[in-house]
Amino acid sequence: MAVLMERPSATDEHEPVEPEKLLDSLELPPGYRAELIEGDIVVTPPPNAEHEGYFAETTYQFNMHGWRVSGNTGLLTPLGRFQPDLTVARRGYFSRDEPGGWRSADEVTLVVEITSSNPSNDRDSKRRGYAAAKVPMYLLIDRKAKETVLFSEPSPTDYTVTARRPIDEPIPLPEPFSFTLEDFLA
Repeated sequence: MAVLMERPSATDEHEPVEPEKLLDSLELPPGYRAELIEGDIVVTPPPNAEHEGYFAETTYQFNMHGWRVSGNTGLLTPLGRFQPDLTVARRGYFSRDEPGGWRSADEVTLVVEITSSNPSNDRDSKRRGYAAAKVPMYLLIDRKAKETVLFSEPSPTDYTVTARRPIDEPIPLPEPFSFTLEDFLA
């Protein structure tokens, strides 16, 4: 279950705390992740086995086609600081250190979110944030709706092209990938 943390309010005795500084100062238990989504800090617990199955199979398929994938990359977007379940990029992207640990999304080719306890963030806020950051493609593996959705052609406010498939059907990926993702839970 994701936990939404309210923004601290300013009082006469205390200076307001910027959400980015609060996010960076959090000490979380192992496996938890914290993101800043449209001004709110959202803390998500470790994924369950089904989520990890989708993660492992999707990672494997990208690796088999020569792509580099990370599950621990924090991305800066105009709508916050997001940690996608998978970030897909070309060789060299993940080996560069970034100040503060949060990376620009400039060289990211595709991000993947696998829905968990708060699917509305993945379906809406994060989709718009990745589009605003000009990430070329966003793949949503929506376990609750039992579908995969590939968003592409980002605009400043959203993606302009959407391809939906039932979760048990293959989903073709366009250039630069040119392969089909399938058997998510093989």
